Amino acid sequence: MSRRAATLAVASVLVLVLALVGSLMPVPYVALMPGPTSNTLGTNEKGEPLIKIEGRRTYPDQGHLNFTTVTYRGGPGGRIDLFSALRGWLDGDIAVVPEETIFPKDESPKQVDEENTRQMRDSQQSAEAAALNELGIKVGTQVVVDSVQKGRPADGKLRPGDEITAVDGVPASSVPAVTGQMAKRKIGEPVTVTFRRSGKEDKVTLTTVAAPDGRRAVVGIVLTDQYRFPFKIDISVGDVGGPSAGLMFSLAIVDKLTPGPLTGGTFIAGTGTITPQGQVGPIGGIQQKMIAARRAGATVFLTPKDNCADALAARPDGLRLVRADTLKGSISAIDAINSGKGEVPSCASR
Repeated sequence: MSRRAATLAVASVLVLVLALVGSLMPVPYVALMPGPTSNTLGTNEKGEPLIKIEGRRTYPDQGHLNFTTVTYRGGPGGRIDLFSALRGWLDGDIAVVPEETIFPKDESPKQVDEENTRQMRDSQQSAEAAALNELGIKVGTQVVVDSVQKGRPADGKLRPGDEITAVDGVPASSVPAVTGQMAKRKIGEPVTVTFRRSGKEDKVTLTTVAAPDGRRAVVGIVLTDQYRFPFKIDISVGDVGGPSAGLMFSLAIVDKLTPGPLTGGTFIAGTGTITPQGQVGPIGGIQQKMIAARRAGATVFLTPKDNCADALAARPDGLRLVRADTLKGSISAIDAINSGKGEVPSCASR
């Protein structure tokens, strides 16, 4: 073999080895793919109603109001290799994004999972409140301890789940009301917190300390507004996190509490966060969620207005995009689709 041929052979082997090593090399990217869809009017993995209402008259419902999800591969401790990332970039159904998009550098995977679980819990509460507000059913509120910071004055005195009923004798009607009352205290001053735990009311006096910014007096608790509903609503979705199913939960609750099927036989899927006032907010992974919806059989997809541009650019054939600004507007749009009368807001006409 000539020297030139030998050199080319060695070079070729090196290129192949480097290509192989590179293809197996973990990279800090995450591949987002279409995930399962679930019918909020149907049953969960255990065969139980996904949304169960007790203590209030409900009506037979049928059809599909599906929420959509995104699955992923990769992340800290299980990174995808370069070959998988390249294949994802070439696949129109997959989005390859930087790892920190899903797993912020200052949070562990466990913290990300816990945050997703918290967001799902909060979205269910907001969805329930939005549905009842839409139907004119009165909803009460209460201020609850979400977490207690270690080493702070409240540590060992208050617990997650405690209902805060008053601060220095002033009723705690909302989280802003509590923070407003706390703002009146200087660092190092005492504050008396009245709380309810397991049905019993008690109070504790705590000496405030400085917040991390050094400007505010705090006792080391994180508060959240929870809602008191006049009847029981139970949403069971299994191992699904995040806030993006809020709109579809609200629609299903409205459907169950009102006569006649809301869908009118149309297979409707969608996504969007929801506030207790019924405002719909944007989500991530719109492309993968539309693909999942169309594969499941959906012909109408409710799309938050701020996701419309991206949705239009990647809309699957046969899927009609209906712009969702509010819960009330989404209900009106579905009614218009069913009746053939009235305006149906479109992503193409913002």
